[in-house]
Amino acid sequence: MAWVRRHLLFLAAVLVLAYMLVPNVVVAVFSFNDPVGRYNYTWRAFSLDAWANPCGAAGICQSLGLSLRVGLVASLTATVLGTMVAFALGRHRFRGRAGTNLLIFMPMATPEVVMGSSLLTLFLMMGLPAGTLAITIAHIMFCISFVVVAVKARVATLDPRLEEAAADLGATPLQTFLRVTFPLAFPGILAGALLAFSLSFDDYIITNFTASPSSVTFPMYVWGAAQRGAPVQVNVIGTLMFLVALLVVVAGQALAARRERSRAG
Repeated sequence: MAWVRRHLLFLAAVLVLAYMLVPNVVVAVFSFNDPVGRYNYTWRAFSLDAWANPCGAAGICQSLGLSLRVGLVASLTATVLGTMVAFALGRHRFRGRAGTNLLIFMPMATPEVVMGSSLLTLFLMMGLPAGTLAITIAHIMFCISFVVVAVKARVATLDPRLEEAAADLGATPLQTFLRVTFPLAFPGILAGALLAFSLSFDDYIITNFTASPSSVTFPMYVWGAAQRGAPVQVNVIGTLMFLVALLVVVAGQALAARRERSRAG
């Protein structure tokens, strides 16, 4: 019992992590299944057919490519705009600053059904047809708020004396930003960009309101396929996306640890 009390926090963390990863493990395991019929819910036999041909299901790679393109454009655009907004809110005092902060949080608090229907109404009033462009604009709009929150939290921790020291040493404002401010704020900017991409890639509700029959993203494909039997390739792509995300996190942690060791040395 004494050992359990000493390691209670560690055991709780392991249990919570295991609980969170169980769905990913199930998806990965069933990506090697050879199901009978359309439904991949019961284990039958080990097979590498789906991994050998991940684009074997009709339309799956087209929808994945669309989600990746929209996610990249939306995350890059939202990161640039959100970073500028975060620096403006974190470093400057101006009229309407409090109201701007409130407006930034509204897309995060608004139900996606309400936001999706509102954006659809707005696009129809503007004469913008549903499709890839409408999806991209919608994703940029709701991703900006998350980028602003992530970058603003990082900006709040920056020491302004470092920028003042750079200015005293003769650096121009642009040089100060590129060589001092931006490297220090980069972890928050990268976190905001990754969060924006994951939100854009995973979104279904808002995308469903703004998509056309010819612009089917990967979440929409999965939803439609689940009603008639999702192919094993869905599990393959889901597993690959999870492994890529895990690799990014591990690489980030390794770089951070290496940076800490270099500073300590």
